[in-house]
Amino acid sequence: MVKSTLLLILLLFSVYGQTQSQIESALSELPNLNYEKLDKGRKNEVYTLKIRQPLDHSDTTKGFFNQKVYLSHSSFETPMVIVTAGYNVNRNYTTELSKLLKSNQIIVEHRYFGESMPDSLDYHYLNLEQATADLHHIRQLLAPVYSGKWISTGVSKGGVTTIFYKYFYPNDVAVSVPYVAPINKSYEEQRIYKFLDTVGSDECRNKIKDFQTLVLKNREKLMPLLNRYNIEVNASYTYLTFGEAFEYAVMEYPFSFWQWGSNCNEIPSNNSTIEEISAYFISVSDPTFFSDNAIKNYGSHYYQSATEMGYYGYETSEFKDYLIDITTDSNPMALFYPFEMTEQFNPQLLKHLNLWLETKGDKLIYIYGGNDTWSASAVPYNPNVDSEWFMMKGKHHGNARVKYMTKDDQKRFISTLEEWLSLKIK
Repeated sequence: MVKSTLLLILLLFSVYGQTQSQIESALSELPNLNYEKLDKGRKNEVYTLKIRQPLDHSDTTKGFFNQKVYLSHSSFETPMVIVTAGYNVNRNYTTELSKLLKSNQIIVEHRYFGESMPDSLDYHYLNLEQATADLHHIRQLLAPVYSGKWISTGVSKGGVTTIFYKYFYPNDVAVSVPYVAPINKSYEEQRIYKFLDTVGSDECRNKIKDFQTLVLKNREKLMPLLNRYNIEVNASYTYLTFGEAFEYAVMEYPFSFWQWGSNCNEIPSNNSTIEEISAYFISVSDPTFFSDNAIKNYGSHYYQSATEMGYYGYETSEFKDYLIDITTDSNPMALFYPFEMTEQFNPQLLKHLNLWLETKGDKLIYIYGGNDTWSASAVPYNPNVDSEWFMMKGKHHGNARVKYMTKDDQKRFISTLEEWLSLKIK
């Protein structure tokens, strides 16, 4: 019995080791790619890849940078899920789509974020055409290794990247599954304001506005508490003054409240202590979102918003009597960009994309949360294209996921994947 068990263990070890040598051998054959093995004890072997990318895919004389990718290898036969991150990626994780399909997975860090930064920060090459060309290059590079169906997915700005990837390279993947992905129509997305004026109940919206007023009227009492908090978290303010950051955080509060599913019953009132008001304010709309570190970390995002993607602004007219440091309700994203902004917003890409989605946007599965502020600029339902929409009632930016769908919606989601991928999901 002991001898048989030892033989079985040796056999399994031999097969397991052979599988790993096969994938590593395959990776070793790929040009301009380095890999490092991670997570040795898990079923799927995980690797950090560094892939050499041109700064300008149309002119390789402009230079190169290394893009970070996490590869989770299951087998050579199963599908590949490519996760199009919108920002930096600090760890490997398994998406619910990869779990559902029992697939391989790669997570691609977005250019100009995290470790995927060019040596020369020439932001001229931070655009969606170049970013999706990065994805296309990775798709071509790994195609000989993973010849099965490819599926793209991403969340929030990563979901936006998924949609643009489908637009620029419609044949790269069989299906695209963007989660909570806003596609704006202009530099300052006007649909956001209509959403904030109509979402929830009149009572809740009034409580939100009353809280904004309460915070602004108690500015002098709140500042010592908020400054103490800044010291605790080591937050500094040079791009904006703290007065500006404070007021922007108050203006941000309704957006953040609905985006992340806050509870109307937890909003402080006039009877609340100043400590309760401060703690709640930080928990929902943290002023450090406008601190130096945050602006640096999101600088590339602000650049993309100000040049191609659009964003939202703040309606300040109702609070003008209480505002000291900010006086405009125009889109502030270019203001938050930590370097000198020399380029103007170009609306052409958004116009072309929105038209393409209306006429040729096939094989996309859109998932949105009905209470998420970003659902205001969701891709609208269109029966003229072969795509599917899931607007999840009551869900927000963080829980609009397949696992939280109704049973009927889950069945529709799975049956759509099965049909479009020509496979059976068990």
